[in-house]
Amino acid sequence: MTTPHPSDPPPRRSLPVVAVTMGDGAGVGPECTVSAVLHPEVQALCVPVVVGDRRRLELAATVLGLEADVVPVASPEEAVLEPGRVNVIDLGLLPDDLPWGGLSAVAGDAAYQYVRVAAELAVAGRVQAICTAPLNKEALHLGGHPFPGHTEMLAALTGTEEVSMMLSTPRLKVIHVTTHIGLVDAVARIEPGLVERTVRRGHEALTRSGVARPRIGVCAINPHAGEGGLFGYGEEEEKIVPALERLRADGLEVAGPLPADTAFYLAGRGDYDLVVAMYHDQGHGPVKVLGIEAGVNITVGLPVIRTSVDHGTAFDIAGTGAVRTESMVEAMRQAVELSTAG
Repeated sequence: MTTPHPSDPPPRRSLPVVAVTMGDGAGVGPECTVSAVLHPEVQALCVPVVVGDRRRLELAATVLGLEADVVPVASPEEAVLEPGRVNVIDLGLLPDDLPWGGLSAVAGDAAYQYVRVAAELAVAGRVQAICTAPLNKEALHLGGHPFPGHTEMLAALTGTEEVSMMLSTPRLKVIHVTTHIGLVDAVARIEPGLVERTVRRGHEALTRSGVARPRIGVCAINPHAGEGGLFGYGEEEEKIVPALERLRADGLEVAGPLPADTAFYLAGRGDYDLVVAMYHDQGHGPVKVLGIEAGVNITVGLPVIRTSVDHGTAFDIAGTGAVRTESMVEAMRQAVELSTAG
C-alpha cells in the first residue's frame, strides 16, 4: 500500500463537491469560473463541478491563456479532481458565435438554467454548496425570468419564503434587511419582524462559521439615527427598536439603532463582527470601497450553501482576459468553509 505524502492533496471522498454556475456567458463569468476552478487553493479544498457550457469555458480559457482540459460529465459523481481539468455539466445552451459584452436573451435564459440545475443538485444533497458567477439582470429578464437577481431566484427554486443577502470581506460583514427594491419601498417594507429575522439569520451564519458570540451593530434608517426625532418620522423607534429589544432579551449581543456612518466606522476598527444594513446601498457602499475583488455575496437562510462574487458581468471587459478573479476564488473558499462548518 502506498503511504500518502503530507503534501499530497486529500482524497476526493474527503472533499466537498461545489457546483459552480458559469453566469452570463456574454460576461466575465466564464473567465472567472475557469480561473477559479483551476486555482490550486480551490482544488485543494473541494471538487468543483461547473454547470455551464463546455465550448464557452474553452474559449474563456483561451482568452486567459490557460491550459485547461474541459471535460463534460453527466453528474457530480463523475467528476475527477486533476490539475488542469475542468469538470462541466454541459447544458449546451449557447451558440458558438455568442458575442462577448452584449445583452443576450439566450445567455440570460442559460444563466437561469445553470442555477436551476445547481439548485436541484444541492437540494438533493449531490453537491454540498453552490458558487455562482455573475449574471445580468436585464439579460435574465429578456430570457423570460423576471427575478431581481440570484438571491430571489434561489429562494424561489428552493421553495424558501425569505432569505437575506450577506456581503463578506476580510474586514467587514454586512447583512441586508432589504435589497433589490427602491428606497421608498425599502423604508415601507422595514418592520420589526423583518429586522429581527434578518439579525437572527446573520447571527446563525456567523456562529456556523465559528464566531461563538457575534457582536452585531444595527444601522438606523435616518441620518444620525433620527437625532431624537429631528430627522424622519420616528422610523427607528417604530421599526427597529422593538426587534432589538426582543433580540437582547434572548441574549444576542446587538447594538443600535446606530447612525450608519458610525456603525461602519466601528465595524471597520473591529468592534462588530456583523453590520445590519437597512437597505441595499447603505450596505453595499462601504463594502465596495474596500474593493470588489475582496467581496463575497452569501445568501443566508437557504436550505443550501450559496456564495458568489460581489461584482457584475463587466460587459466592458468580457472576453479580454482583464477580469480580476480573486473574488471568485474567495467565494469558492467561503462556500467550502460554510459547507464543512459545524
